[in-house]
Amino acid sequence: MLNKTEVSDFILLGLTDIQGLQHFFFISFLLLYMTSLLGNGAIVTMVISKPQLHTPMYFFLGNLSCLDVFYSPVTVPKMLTGLLFGHQPISFGGCFAQLHFFHFLGSTEAVLLATTAYDRYVAICNPLSYTLEIRPWICLLLAVASWSTGFVHAMMHSVMTSQLSFCGHNRIHHFFCDIKPLLNLACSSASLNMTLLTTFIALGHFTLIVLSYLYIISFLFYKVQSQEERWKHFSTCDSHLTIVALFHLPVLFSYTRPS
Repeated sequence: MLNKTEVSDFILLGLTDIQGLQHFFFISFLLLYMTSLLGNGAIVTMVISKPQLHTPMYFFLGNLSCLDVFYSPVTVPKMLTGLLFGHQPISFGGCFAQLHFFHFLGSTEAVLLATTAYDRYVAICNPLSYTLEIRPWICLLLAVASWSTGFVHAMMHSVMTSQLSFCGHNRIHHFFCDIKPLLNLACSSASLNMTLLTTFIALGHFTLIVLSYLYIISFLFYKVQSQEERWKHFSTCDSHLTIVALFHLPVLFSYTRPS
């Protein structure tokens, strides 16, 4: 990536300047960070070590947990350091490396959530063909496609954002380097960057998730007569829907609202 700007580094302003809150946030986020690493690491270990969990659903769950093991270290250690020692400097290259890995892992998780929505659709609407449509090699292919899509999407944004001109101040009102805070510092036009970002969110994986659940709901209402059976089938989607909501609500709030 070529740096066409006069900015050689950035300053991360963090979550808050209030000292009492800094200590509270540090302890809280450190505990959450350790819990996340241990919990997701345990899930990955169990999925790998237990043959009875070698099913498509647990394969994708293992991928999501593996993502989360790598996801948190991209931003949390720098945030914790900022809570202890105040505003954190980060080099131009370090900033865009952080941006790339954050969006690489985040985009991969988004595509994997769309993939698991398709898995739920096939399991509920076409149960007899489930073992044919969701075979091990297809699961592996979908996982590789998800990771590859996330990498390409992140690389595109990293390269495009790094080519912008940053001629003003270098203080980022965030605890890590993200696209929108950086675009707010850019002196050149960033409209294409934001258009590509919101298009991926609104028309990409989120659309696939919505379509999958529309098909599932339609199938349950028109093909399943018993109310009890409907809830029994739909209850298998509870955990997936919870993860989708926890992932997409902050994303939609962060990236689609006006700056």
